[in-house]
Amino acid sequence: MLFLFRWWERYRLGLILAILCLGGAWVFSRSQGVGLLEIFRFAHRPVQPDAVRQKELVDAQTKQLRQQLADLESRNQTLQELVDHKSVKSKQAIAVSILGRSGDNWWQQLTLSKGENHGIKVGSVVFAPGGLVGRVTAVSQNTSRVLLVTDPTSRIGVIVTRSRHMGIFQGQSGTEALITFFDKDPDVKVGDAVVTSSLSRLFPPGLPVGKIKTLKLEQNYNPQAIVELAVPISKLEWVSVYLNDQTSLLQKTVPASP
Repeated sequence: MLFLFRWWERYRLGLILAILCLGGAWVFSRSQGVGLLEIFRFAHRPVQPDAVRQKELVDAQTKQLRQQLADLESRNQTLQELVDHKSVKSKQAIAVSILGRSGDNWWQQLTLSKGENHGIKVGSVVFAPGGLVGRVTAVSQNTSRVLLVTDPTSRIGVIVTRSRHMGIFQGQSGTEALITFFDKDPDVKVGDAVVTSSLSRLFPPGLPVGKIKTLKLEQNYNPQAIVELAVPISKLEWVSVYLNDQTSLLQKTVPASP
């Protein structure tokens, strides 16, 4: 009995290891290594979420950079359109960013980031790619205030380029304006281009204003038309301000509507 006890004390560790090895080999043969695969997955699991989070972070940063690039490209395109605008020579106009506008008078006024020190004066014409924006009504040394063509108090003499019929343009605090014609039966139709006329005392003739959208020729007194503005006033970030007197502005030829 003492012999067995001494033998067990001497060889028990090796015997246990041998049994474990044989048992492990039997389990592996029966499970085709699934157990080892589970062990690998368990060991790998704490690391995997960090890699996923890192990938998500990189993807988010990439998306943000792409959005910033798109915004910069859009702003650059707007500035390029202002620079390339051919209705006036570059020395006669300056590109100015919009400093701010109030929610109470969003369609009436806006404030520009340049003023008297940059050559802007009261009465200076404000333009954007596509058409007329308004005119400067007040200036300080480094800012100026613009009365928009969309202001209901804004009255502009305009003319239909195709038929040469004239009328008065009035802002409607939105993307559309109202024209009241002088003639009782004007030759106008939807799609006709409308520009400032020679009768306007605030703007030089030939500045694009918009296109006729709908007609109201059955009015009792003077026929009217709704005009869709040529410039998206509510989305403007930059404009051109003409530094010359309105009588000396060089206009490009405005083609008549077909």
